[in-house]
Amino acid sequence: MDISAEQVQEQISALLLGNHLTDWLIALGVLAAGIILTLIIKWVVITRLDSFAQKTSIFLDDAFVCALRKTHLWILFFPLLLFASGWLELPKGATHTLKALATVAFFLQAGIWLTAIANELTQHSRRRALEKNAAAATSLSAVSFLSKLVIWSVIMLLTLDNLGIDVTALVAGLGVGGVAVALATQNILGDLFASLSIIVDKPFEIGDFIIVNDYLGSVENIGLKTTRIRSLGGEQIIFSNSDLLSSRVRNYKRMQERRVVFSFGVIYQTTADQLEEIPGMIRAIIENLEATRFDRAHFAKFGDSSLDFEVVYYLNSSDYNIYMNTQQAINLALVRQFAEKGIVFAYPTRSLFVEAPIPVQVTQPEAKTDS
Repeated sequence: MDISAEQVQEQISALLLGNHLTDWLIALGVLAAGIILTLIIKWVVITRLDSFAQKTSIFLDDAFVCALRKTHLWILFFPLLLFASGWLELPKGATHTLKALATVAFFLQAGIWLTAIANELTQHSRRRALEKNAAAATSLSAVSFLSKLVIWSVIMLLTLDNLGIDVTALVAGLGVGGVAVALATQNILGDLFASLSIIVDKPFEIGDFIIVNDYLGSVENIGLKTTRIRSLGGEQIIFSNSDLLSSRVRNYKRMQERRVVFSFGVIYQTTADQLEEIPGMIRAIIENLEATRFDRAHFAKFGDSSLDFEVVYYLNSSDYNIYMNTQQAINLALVRQFAEKGIVFAYPTRSLFVEAPIPVQVTQPEAKTDS
């Protein structure tokens, strides 16, 4: 039986889902062109942007380059396949499946891009923070985890919404669940966000000497929930991060210069000329020392057993040992110069005044005689 060319064409069309062979060839050509064009654009954009990023100090362009390097062709294949299918007449079921696959692939690739950008920004902040604060690694790891959780939650909701699934109930459920979890873990979350606040705001860092209420010591570790301080006595003091931020923290490491106030007294037998000479003597001692700035010295008041002087000077260092060495040098110089001038430091004394007794004449009564 002879088969005409038209019958052959009909059979071929039936085999190819109702589309002519030329339509399939065009669709395949569009798909191949899309793949090649995607690879070219990716290479050109990455090359140009990377070259530009090397010349700038802005880190955001580096993050975009890193994100573009995460472009996966096997994921973008499905959107390109959906685009190429526009030249074909496919069954509704096949078209719907291609649209679903293309939607999932598009949002998957968008999530990968956003995650790469967030990860690079976090890593950059982590590297900068680690130069000054080794504890920042833990907190910034938590930031990285939370950012990824938020990104992929949003990506999932957008994907489901574009697939025609009603996400209202899901969003409401997540909201109620989030409230329940937040109430159950409010103390932990409070300490976590306090830790992030410490990392970002930097009221203190590792190695800083701080005073919190009646506790003092050097910051040893800043964790997700607690901050550990090594006291001068050697024991470790552990603070909750939220409690720590609600307290008054005095950071001596940030001190640019130390204001020192000290006083001493001399005995009341000191003459007026000697008292007048003492402030100038102290000024000369302080100005001859390194890293000090004299402020004032005054005969301040009359004490119970001394004539009291008050001295104020500034030390251009926050180091406590340097402060003690400087104060010791001032004290020794005062002792030497007072000894040369005959000035005596006061010490607790009490004077007892005893008045001379009043003479009392006692007369004896005359003895009675019998007459």
